[in-house]
Amino acid sequence: QVQLVESGGGLVQPGGSLRLSCAASGSIVSIKAMGWYRQAPGKERELVAVFTSTGSINYADSVKDRFTISRVNIKNTVYLQMNSLKAEDTAVYYCNALVFATYSARWSDYWGQGTQVTVSS
Repeated sequence: QVQLVESGGGLVQPGGSLRLSCAASGSIVSIKAMGWYRQAPGKERELVAVFTSTGSINYADSVKDRFTISRVNIKNTVYLQMNSLKAEDTAVYYCNALVFATYSARWSDYWGQGTQVTVSS
């Protein structure tokens, strides 16, 4: 009853830019943490950038100077602006959110389907 839908992925040249979007919908009362993870072929899923439950922003060291996370709380939406993209940024990018749903008595994690980002010349 809660869905996270990512968009904005695709093929981009090295040095180029993309902006990813994630919209949460369904039986949502509140979201207090939301952000992005990624998984490259043969690698473990890793944190990219998140708004934490305490309101701070965490970036992976590998993207801190190139990526920017933003959000529109009233729309339950987060964005990831990715600049100066490198081949090593190629991965499936997943949206994650900590959600209090109308049918639940607790906070629960939800994941999107993922969107492919390919950086190649």
